[in-house]
Amino acid sequence: MNVSKAKYVVIGGGIAGVTCAETLSWLCPEETIILLSASSLVKAVTNFNQISKTLEVFDVEEKSFAEIETVNKNIVILHKEVVSLDSVEQNIKTADGSEISYEKLCICTGGKPKVIVDSPYVLGIRDTESVQTFQEKLSSARRVIIIGNGGIATEMVYEIEGCSVIWAIKDKSISSTFVDAGAGEFFLKKLNKKKEQKKPILKRMKYNISAADKASKSVLGGALGPDWSSNLVMSGVQAISHNVHVEFQVEVEKILSSDEFKESGKQETCSSFEDKDNVTTTDWPIYALLTNGKVYGCDFVVSATGVVPNTELLLQGNSFDRSEDGGIKVNSKMLTSVPNVFAAGDVCTPSWKLAEHWFQMRLWTQARQMGAYAAKCMVASENQEDIEMDFCFELFSHVTKFFNSKVILLGKFNAQGLGNNYELLLRVTEDEEYLKVVLSDNRMQGAVLIGETDMEETFENLILNQMDLTCFKENLLEPGIDVDDFFD
Repeated sequence: MNVSKAKYVVIGGGIAGVTCAETLSWLCPEETIILLSASSLVKAVTNFNQISKTLEVFDVEEKSFAEIETVNKNIVILHKEVVSLDSVEQNIKTADGSEISYEKLCICTGGKPKVIVDSPYVLGIRDTESVQTFQEKLSSARRVIIIGNGGIATEMVYEIEGCSVIWAIKDKSISSTFVDAGAGEFFLKKLNKKKEQKKPILKRMKYNISAADKASKSVLGGALGPDWSSNLVMSGVQAISHNVHVEFQVEVEKILSSDEFKESGKQETCSSFEDKDNVTTTDWPIYALLTNGKVYGCDFVVSATGVVPNTELLLQGNSFDRSEDGGIKVNSKMLTSVPNVFAAGDVCTPSWKLAEHWFQMRLWTQARQMGAYAAKCMVASENQEDIEMDFCFELFSHVTKFFNSKVILLGKFNAQGLGNNYELLLRVTEDEEYLKVVLSDNRMQGAVLIGETDMEETFENLILNQMDLTCFKENLLEPGIDVDDFFD
């Protein structure tokens, strides 16, 4: 039996896990750090740029074990699938029979996609492997159905060409996971416009999909990072540019095979986009029955309805406290209820008293932040030192890109938790920018900035310092106003 031992062990080769291992490597250059990855490649943060107190942009690149180990001499990455954890003996068992003992462990196993039904024609999008499968299926597709209204669904709907798209969402507006109905309407006008060939707005390298050895289908790779879709070929077989039809306020009631559809006696729904669809066949391999009674056939369905914490193997025989969303609870030091076991990223749920303007959304930004902070907490615990929480947990902030527009979210950007006690300030320039500010008691609580507004740092400061804006709010969003004067 192959037995390894290290003071610090990290499970998970995604953004949180690799960041945790790299931070441990930097903090403890004399210690060997073991990183366990079920995939043959890991995901590392590169080109990191802190653009304000809490806002950050970075790339995510797939790297070989050797690339990580060359830069971080004291990291050892083992390509092993974890099958069990004995938290009493502080021992990990892997599928090949190996055992790894630890003194401090960080669980960074991420999340797994919620897939509406198990079918070869239903694909969950979460990691590089699933994106490669998606590309293969799309290359011969005439029509796809995308289920979900979050970031991955939004990016896919915009990027797909040469294939008709039916986008089924349970909300009244598109992209509602991130933006309100007003911003959704702003984006909706871009949905079927021909895409302009622009350079990316954000200063990031494009996210590359490597031709890696395919892992076992039971193994989940690390989550996709920022700009994952920006340089992928997402094209079907049709001679059309961009053809998207949105079904609002629906869910999938049932997925039907071709035979089940024929036996059901139902009729396929004809829609307004069929003139552009160029599809004459009614013999689809799969059909989706929606809760509004409509039935659509397609070549395959993409289930992009979010993730659930990937905790299954690690819970067996261990007394982890879990939250209602299934995540492993962690305290303000990223420590679980099990001694010497920490957790970071999508697999965990914070149980500490959250700062007024911060909350978890299971984004790649937060995976990086949690991974880095967990490493600091592990070292502080080992040295019996106290540690202050990183400032990033003071304010929710996220930078992304939808419909080729820069999107920045700050604080309670959708008035989360404010009930009816808030007011909104808006400034919209069609096809260019959308600014929304959330005020409560005349103090800024959150903001959405779409486009090149150059207001993010000022708004960040206004949320953090909770300045009374009674005298300024009428002019706060006026073009050309020098809001920096507020801080003089």
